Amino acid sequence: MIDQVLMHQGMGLEAYNALPTRRAVHAVYECCYSVVLATDLAGGRPYADHAALFRQADALLFSLGEDSIDRVLQAYPHIGRRPRSQKSICEQCSVWDDDPAVMAQLNSQVRRYAERFGFGFVMFVEDGAAATSGAGCAHRVMAGIVDRLHNDRETERKVVRNELARINRARLERMLGPEGGYYNW
Repeated sequence: MIDQVLMHQGMGLEAYNALPTRRAVHAVYECCYSVVLATDLAGGRPYADHAALFRQADALLFSLGEDSIDRVLQAYPHIGRRPRSQKSICEQCSVWDDDPAVMAQLNSQVRRYAERFGFGFVMFVEDGAAATSGAGCAHRVMAGIVDRLHNDRETERKVVRNELARINRARLERMLGPEGGYYNW
């Protein structure tokens, strides 16, 4: 369970639809790191249900230019930069292994990836897997990097967008919380 709460976590769709535009943009920016996507998603309110918001978020992400995607990627902390972080428990930056050799190998693969493609590695990590499964998660991430190093640049750009969409979806789900939100919103 996540101990620290993002500012807009669990607000519910009704509350999100009713936020002033600046706050709605900020809430989505916390999820996607794109002012353009956040502004456009907030501008599309009200959303009838979670699925409608998620579809629009995906459509907006996939419509962004490569320069915008590169700016989004720059906002992501590198793998292992926040070991065991409760705030980042569902994120790649909390992937950690106590074996320094595993972390050195992981960091080496991340550098190799960045040198090959010219942008940072990003991968959706299942909820809680990064902080709870230790070496298993680190090895899965390494395997993902090694697999993706075989991609050409164009294919990898598509993979990155799909990974970003999965990350955005998980973050937007945490932002909205259950249908109806929580009682304190």
